[in-house]
Amino acid sequence: MTAPSTGPIQLAIATRLTDALDPTHLEVINESAQHRGHAGDDGSGESHFRVVVESASFAGLNRVARQRLVNTALAELLRDHVHALAMKTIAPGEPR
Repeated sequence: MTAPSTGPIQLAIATRLTDALDPTHLEVINESAQHRGHAGDDGSGESHFRVVVESASFAGLNRVARQRLVNTALAELLRDHVHALAMKTIAPGEPR
């Protein structure tokens, strides 16, 4: 079995997070296949994602403030394309 190719929404998530947060580590994981047929599955194969973002922008911020930065960077995508987004936000030096 081969890994699925990266789609346009996954690429847009990576690009927007890179532009907004200058991450030192970024993972954008498409989990849509695990939610096929569930609520929010639009059939596109790009509706559910998990991100791991390490950025100096998160230093000194609490979890909610960090998530707000991610949500702001992805606002349009979250509104129009992404049904669910799980995130882990860490500052450099914090455990992944």
